[in-house]
Amino acid sequence: MSILTNEKARVWGGFAIAAILLFAVAPAVLSDFRLSLLGKFICFAIVAVGIGLAWGRGGMLTLGQGVFFGLGAYIMAMHLKIADAELRGDTVPDFMQIAGIRELPGYWVPFSSPIVAILGILFVPALVALLLGLGVFKRRVKGAYFAILSQALAAAFAILLVGQQSTGGSNGLNRFRTFFGFNLNDPANKQMLFFIAAGTLLAVVAITRQLMYSRYGELLVAVRDQEERVRFLGYDPANIKLVAYVTAAFFAGIAGALFVPIVGIISPADVGIIPSIAFLIGVAIGGRSTLLGPVLGALGVAWAQSAFSESFPSGWTYAQGLLFIVVVGFFPAGIAGLIALLKRRKKQSDDPPPEAPEPAEEVEMAR
Repeated sequence: MSILTNEKARVWGGFAIAAILLFAVAPAVLSDFRLSLLGKFICFAIVAVGIGLAWGRGGMLTLGQGVFFGLGAYIMAMHLKIADAELRGDTVPDFMQIAGIRELPGYWVPFSSPIVAILGILFVPALVALLLGLGVFKRRVKGAYFAILSQALAAAFAILLVGQQSTGGSNGLNRFRTFFGFNLNDPANKQMLFFIAAGTLLAVVAITRQLMYSRYGELLVAVRDQEERVRFLGYDPANIKLVAYVTAAFFAGIAGALFVPIVGIISPADVGIIPSIAFLIGVAIGGRSTLLGPVLGALGVAWAQSAFSESFPSGWTYAQGLLFIVVVGFFPAGIAGLIALLKRRKKQSDDPPPEAPEPAEEVEMAR
């Protein structure tokens, strides 16, 4: 009983510390610009949590999370552009007027409603992942084939967006002025967006922890390690994988929707192959099989990219690739796994050596 109590205390203590850092310390010590930058990094961390569940626990190398991130982002962006146009008294957003589009495209119309837009953000990425997952996992596609397929999906999605004038083409959607009635130029509203992103990250981590340490989490790890044995026991591995894959897409869609008002732009460059791989690099560096490893890895890589690219714009890409190679080649469990290994070794060195057994009594020589 005491063990369970200590475990709960550690978990609640960890969430309390994270909440204090995000809701009290960060706004107090960071400027408005740095706080918005941290909000952007938190969006990446939300995506990373889902990848950690699908890849770290489920063994699914998801190279196409940019698709689900982009779906949530573009739905949010379309709603914000429509709302801005209505405030100006226009029927179409400003970029459509420049392109000569005088009528709102049919697939834009539903997202003029805030409720429909929120429902679309929550369920469209998850529905796409569900349909794709059913077609892939039921056919027992896995390993490198699954990774290539998901990456091809990200590439196709980015190419599709580039060719669509109604979504801004290669420039994407930008210059948002309001967020559900709140002025985005107001620093107080920008801070509100940061708090929403921070609260979402804590909620996503809590949900993922519940999944990881439940019976489902045990089944997911079993499918990763011994899929055929799990099938022999009467479970369908495809359904178990599907839940993790859809959950990761659900998280990515929410992250994309939060990314749009925080950063102020979404374009095909944010949803293609390169961003999808960047999500994966953060998870691998942090530790894909742990709960907090993906979060810390995503935040660390995003911060390093922002910091080093300011001084070495052309060198960061090579440094990022080198870091990924080093971690995968020498520390496959990531930084979190390396820290756990060092703790185990320290504990073993601190434990007293076992006492030598007492010598056996001498056996009588004569009988």
